[in-house]
Amino acid sequence: MLGHIEKIRATYPRLKRAFDVTVSFTLLIVLSPIMLLAYLAVVLTSKGSGIFWSSRTGQNGKCFMMPKLRTMTSCSKLLSREVASQDDIKVTKVGRFLRRTSIDELPQLWSVLIGDMSLIGPRPILEHDIALAARNARPEIYTVKPGITGLAQVSGRNFVSPRNKSRYDAFYAERVCVLLDLKILFKTFKAVLKPEIIV
Repeated sequence: MLGHIEKIRATYPRLKRAFDVTVSFTLLIVLSPIMLLAYLAVVLTSKGSGIFWSSRTGQNGKCFMMPKLRTMTSCSKLLSREVASQDDIKVTKVGRFLRRTSIDELPQLWSVLIGDMSLIGPRPILEHDIALAARNARPEIYTVKPGITGLAQVSGRNFVSPRNKSRYDAFYAERVCVLLDLKILFKTFKAVLKPEIIV
């Protein structure tokens, strides 16, 4: 029985990758009208590009460029929310809606499709993020691909401290399995249906 479980765990990364490719490709097609409308809303209501790319730390510590629909003004600073003030980050009116509904995250489906990310995993953080020290203290986090959603996000999202986020992420990396991923997906759908207010 134990050997059977270990065999399943060994093959799960391949199954998860196949799931990531299938779902991300399908969603990119199905949700393309929403992303196009959101993109137009961004570029028509504020200065700057509709897509914002930022360097993030991914699997095995390798950096990659992650896309998001731009939600801030062009004069905002690239800082983590834990240390940023209202003067540093100025969210546009359209951006506030995109954040509340998580539509700004949809371009990351492209990162999932090309293999930089997974649908589920630790959220990729900025190279100079305040949470980087807490994450580096738990190197097991880097053994899995970062995700669009993860255990830390469904356990409190922006209200979880960097240290606790790293604990959630390490727990996920050490115990990743189909049941845990399904649980996170279910909680993510609930969070999207009842979005929190983000200013």
